[in-house]
Amino acid sequence: MKQFFNVLILATVLMSFLSPPKKKTVVFFGDSITQNGLKSNGYIVKIDSIIKHSGYPDSIQLIGAGVSGNKVYDLYLRIESDVLLKNPDVVLIYIGINDVWHKSTSGTGTDADKFEKFYRAIIKKLQEKNIKVILCTPTVIGEKNDYTNEQDGDLNKYSNIIRTMAADLSLPLCDLRRTFTDYLKANNPSNNEKGVLTVDRVHLNDHGNLLVAREMWKVIQTVLK
Repeated sequence: MKQFFNVLILATVLMSFLSPPKKKTVVFFGDSITQNGLKSNGYIVKIDSIIKHSGYPDSIQLIGAGVSGNKVYDLYLRIESDVLLKNPDVVLIYIGINDVWHKSTSGTGTDADKFEKFYRAIIKKLQEKNIKVILCTPTVIGEKNDYTNEQDGDLNKYSNIIRTMAADLSLPLCDLRRTFTDYLKANNPSNNEKGVLTVDRVHLNDHGNLLVAREMWKVIQTVLK
């Protein structure tokens, strides 16, 4: 009997070595920019390519959970079905463009206090499940580098809200707003409103997707260690 148990223990140990490690699941939670991230030149696809060339080919699963037109309260309403049921290890929250943009286009944006309230509620739901959370600031609505885009003020305001939450809660921050504005200052000498990082002032072109992918991957690596 003792020999049988020794064999059983040995078999269990061997199986642990032979079984593939559980993949880490990373969910990207956002709007149409994230929805487009799953297209051939999208930032999620580009992150997957970066991972495959970074020594993590079989250990990370990327899931896009972006829905066009979404604002922060839409994310809150669908977090159970689109995020929590997938049992992720890491979630990147990338929202804010429509909360600002829709104020002027349709009058259905999100006031700053409600934006923060819903955002903090999303973070709480994720942390209750012991999910690691990465916050992302919104990028641009117009690419002029002299701060003459109509929504620059609100984008900076909402980005500061996210930066403050990240600091208050000791959460990692992917500051895409700062990355984009710095890039446009250096690479948009004609002060064009689109065509450098976006196709239409908002949605990312190939260069914009690559920039987002690189910045997100830098932060993802820090929480997967």
